[in-house]
Amino acid sequence: KNLEYLSFGTSLIGVHPEIEVKIHLSFCAIFFPSLVIRGEKDEQAVLCSKDKTYDMKIADTSNMLLFIPGCKTPEQLNEDQASCNIIHSQIAGFSNNYWELRRCRPKLKKLRKLLMEDPYEGPDSQNDQTLTFSKYTTEDLLSLIQASEEEIMHQLQVIDACKIGGYWRILEFDYEMKLLNHVTQLIDSESWSLSKVPLRTCLEELGSLEPTEMIEHILLSYGRKYIDDGEVYFEMHEDKICRAIAQMLLQNAVKFNLSEFQEVWQQSVPEGMTTRLDQLKGLALVDRTSRPETIFLLKVEDLPEDNQERFNSLFSIREKWTEEDITPYIQDLCAEKQTVGVLLTKYARSSMQNGVKVYNSRRPIS
Repeated sequence: KNLEYLSFGTSLIGVHPEIEVKIHLSFCAIFFPSLVIRGEKDEQAVLCSKDKTYDMKIADTSNMLLFIPGCKTPEQLNEDQASCNIIHSQIAGFSNNYWELRRCRPKLKKLRKLLMEDPYEGPDSQNDQTLTFSKYTTEDLLSLIQASEEEIMHQLQVIDACKIGGYWRILEFDYEMKLLNHVTQLIDSESWSLSKVPLRTCLEELGSLEPTEMIEHILLSYGRKYIDDGEVYFEMHEDKICRAIAQMLLQNAVKFNLSEFQEVWQQSVPEGMTTRLDQLKGLALVDRTSRPETIFLLKVEDLPEDNQERFNSLFSIREKWTEEDITPYIQDLCAEKQTVGVLLTKYARSSMQNGVKVYNSRRPIS
């Protein structure tokens, strides 16, 4: 508030030396209008606007930046033609460096990690009634996650988080499957079309089993909401439901015989749905070199967020990858206007194996 002038350019922000030292040493949150610097003591600071996140790098400049209370720009002086006198101003501070900004991916992996400290297990859970220290409000998440507000709110939708008692929560997977099973069994018993599931009837029929808020949340998570003749309906997402059931089947097995898994999987999904392996991208990996062929759980959200660490982890799991197999596990690393091919060129080495291009690590993997 005491600074009348900050140098804002396409890629720089002039910062008062005292503020600069404070940011550089402790990475505490410093607020400007619509901008905020986020990061804890052990994190590299990022700057966030309402909808974007930027890496910050301090850079030197040969042009000294001066901070002058009541400073007028040339445009403001031109507007006041009557004032042609020399103005004596006191310099409040100066700086020889600035923060250089570069658009970066929001650091959102921590969001799921925080919410998974205390997943919601249902209204009857004893843990939920006694623990409060691992629950987070929107304000808590904004202070802890290195991402813009819009990016955080979008990611909360992506991971199907919901607000319960003012706190953001992720459903514990078994409880989520219990809710989904209630809905799919009701759809089957009522012989509803998967593209037209009525909200009101679901709440009436299942409200005695689970809170109506949870029934509506599971419909929102696994369906698309729309209104027809004044009634609210949901079109269920076949791929997402099949994917969730596959995860339920795979989560307790180290490896699963592929053909047996496909048979059990198809039998487990609601009638009228068709399972396909491409529904499992970023969730499970097929090993076609083993005999018999196998499949095992490998969730992209469990992999490291750092680019090099991600590739190291993937190449420790499998020495050589086809582009088709590795793409679901690195696509989220792509920066703005960056392609998977660019990432593979930087972090992997290509070769031909039986007429198929494969990728392996550029560095030894221990």
